[in-house]
Amino acid sequence: MRKTFVFGTLLDADLRRIVLGCDVAVSSAVLVDHRVARDTTGAGPVLAPCDGGSAQGLVLDLDAEAAARLAFYTAGHGLVAERVKPRASDGPVPSTLYRGDGVAGGAEWSVSEWQDGAGPLARQVAEAVMASFRRVSPEELRFRLPMVRARADAALRAAARPVPAELRTGRQRGEVEVLEHRQPYCHYFAVGVTRLRHPLYDGGTSGVVERAGLHMTDAVTVLPYDPVRDRVMVVEQFRYGPWLRGDPRPWVLEPVAGRVDPGEDAETTARREALEEAGLEIGALHRIGSYYPSPGGVSEYIESFVGLADLPDRSEGIGGLDAENEDIRTHAIPFERALELVRSGEADTAPLLLSILWLDAARNRGAFA
Repeated sequence: MRKTFVFGTLLDADLRRIVLGCDVAVSSAVLVDHRVARDTTGAGPVLAPCDGGSAQGLVLDLDAEAAARLAFYTAGHGLVAERVKPRASDGPVPSTLYRGDGVAGGAEWSVSEWQDGAGPLARQVAEAVMASFRRVSPEELRFRLPMVRARADAALRAAARPVPAELRTGRQRGEVEVLEHRQPYCHYFAVGVTRLRHPLYDGGTSGVVERAGLHMTDAVTVLPYDPVRDRVMVVEQFRYGPWLRGDPRPWVLEPVAGRVDPGEDAETTARREALEEAGLEIGALHRIGSYYPSPGGVSEYIESFVGLADLPDRSEGIGGLDAENEDIRTHAIPFERALELVRSGEADTAPLLLSILWLDAARNRGAFA
């Protein structure tokens, strides 16, 4: 058996079970002259030197399989192994420790606060990470991890905010019988392929069907609107989807849009993306609605807003983040021009059509008077 000292999030028994694939023998231990602090860049734990300190942890007895799983999980998170001697009730225990390069802040890290806050997301992420054990390298896992987190966050958001079922059937996700689920492709986006059966409206059960879909994240759009000048801003950029279809003009018009980062709410995302893509400070946000743009095979769920903003002539320009390979041109146009784009067909992306038509109805009922 291999002795391993763990602290922080791996004190959570559920997360530990997901990572290791089983329950293992544990014993309490402390690493003297250390403390567990909050990372300055987030709520994660950092093991930091501290004279006279005592970092609480556990010593795990791991067989070869559990040790390999833990090594994969920690390497995927950028942690590095080292040897330490935590103190247990019967004295020092030579052990392996996996430590990251986070910077410790002043506040102590609390496992109970983490369990109530970030714990569910971490467990969901761990399920996805460990499904790729022995299938990808730790380096590939580190590349995938931000999008794994974003997809896991989307699943938690969906579970926390079920939509009404007054006209639609009240049947639940758990009534779908999953025979096989696999992920043949995972990069920035993922592809899911599932063999399943589901209930039929006549009370029976379907035959075995195979479905494939693009597993994406939740997203937000915001159409900036200046009610004083009666102008909107639309953004223009190259989009791979139209190019893949064969569209001769794959540069399209859209509202400001972006992925919801884990821990963000939709309003925060809308304001952040408006700054990144268009350099705009958004005032009041008016919610249009939430929707699946293509539920037959795409998991993306969009929340759309109209956001009040100041749009003088000089608000047009070039924006986007170089780190995300964004090359975005902004157009501030009269609202009547936006309606012309709808009528001519030049506005041919679903969120832009929805946003302009919603704004037209809102203007007509005097919502911005």
